[in-house]
Amino acid sequence: MIYLFLLGRVLLGGYFLISGIRHFKNLGPFAAYAQSKGVPAPKLAVMGTGLLLFFGGLGILSGAYIKCSVILLSIFFVFVTPKMHAYWTIADPMQRAAEQINFWKNVALWGAVLLLLAIPEPWPYALF
Repeated sequence: MIYLFLLGRVLLGGYFLISGIRHFKNLGPFAAYAQSKGVPAPKLAVMGTGLLLFFGGLGILSGAYIKCSVILLSIFFVFVTPKMHAYWTIADPMQRAAEQINFWKNVALWGAVLLLLAIPEPWPYALF
């Protein structure tokens, strides 16, 4: 079970880490998308959310600062999910369906992140 837990940590933490990096590599397009959703200071918002994702993922991946990582990712989900994926405001059925999928994906990922608080620390194979 320890190896499955480690694999899960790599997959979940890696997902957030890579997502954070993508925020910086694609800053222009991500900021334009955020602006289209009415996000104030979209470039700064994308950089901020990129940092939340990067450091939250790094903590899960490394097994260090888990409570802090969960807080960082929770901040991301609480603010980003309803703003960026407000499917209830979209009239086009295809766009609405896509945003609804992303909304509930974020809710599920947040649930998975919150479950990490139930695992006693230190985690096996934690780097710190």
